[in-house]
Amino acid sequence: MLRFAGIQMKVAMEKLQNLQRASELVSQAAKGGARLVSLPECFNSPYGTQYFAENAEAIPTGDTSQHLIKLAKENSIYLIGGSIPESCGNKLYNTSIVVDPSGNIIAKHRKVHLFDIDVPGKIRFQESEVLSPGNTLTVFDVDGLKVGVGICYDIRFPELAHLMKLKGAQFMVYPGAFNMTTGPLYFELLTRARAVDNQVYCASIAPARDVNSTYVSWGHSVIVSPSGTIIDSAQEEEKIIFCDVNKSDIEDISSSIPTWKQKRSDIYQLNLVKNE
Repeated sequence: MLRFAGIQMKVAMEKLQNLQRASELVSQAAKGGARLVSLPECFNSPYGTQYFAENAEAIPTGDTSQHLIKLAKENSIYLIGGSIPESCGNKLYNTSIVVDPSGNIIAKHRKVHLFDIDVPGKIRFQESEVLSPGNTLTVFDVDGLKVGVGICYDIRFPELAHLMKLKGAQFMVYPGAFNMTTGPLYFELLTRARAVDNQVYCASIAPARDVNSTYVSWGHSVIVSPSGTIIDSAQEEEKIIFCDVNKSDIEDISSSIPTWKQKRSDIYQLNLVKNE
């Protein structure tokens, strides 16, 4: 059994303040017994196309990466670093790194599906105006448990989750900052859907709500079991949510409702075309 903690933290304008707050909350999560901890999307700086360039850092040499490495080592945990704006060459990405207890970066996921939406009268947001998409599927190992990572809008695409499942993922974690329009409609729904579709644990970890921010996060971080039941959740305020990931729960639901053995590969198939 492995204990997971998802940190719903409030994101300030100042990067140093965010890193300090992340340190406090990660330490609390580790003291609560967590072996795997996730921060939310864009935890080190405000979320918005106008903020990405000025807050972007190289990985692993940037201040945030180095801070995450330090936190993982100090707390003897595996740490999913939510996501940060990454600079690489002349491109920017929305990127999550995973650090092991020895301080090694064991995975890096660049957001594959950029958040480009236009809901008339409510919200328009175009990540592609500033960011480039990633091209990789991300699954890593924590003490024998296979964990897949996506970022926010990635959760809307069941194909990505399906491919992570095929790579052995038993738990999927999505740091994600859904907003006040899409959050109430889809945040919990999509988390439960990906858990049920793939018969895995699934967590969506959001920033806490700040009504004075230019982009207001819905909050409501949630962890869901392989059967689709909610294990723990937050409201809009800062909170650390926990769950104990038990492989036997995955095996039980997979054996009682064996959808993965019943797929009709003679009729339909899903293939990974590129992973670079």
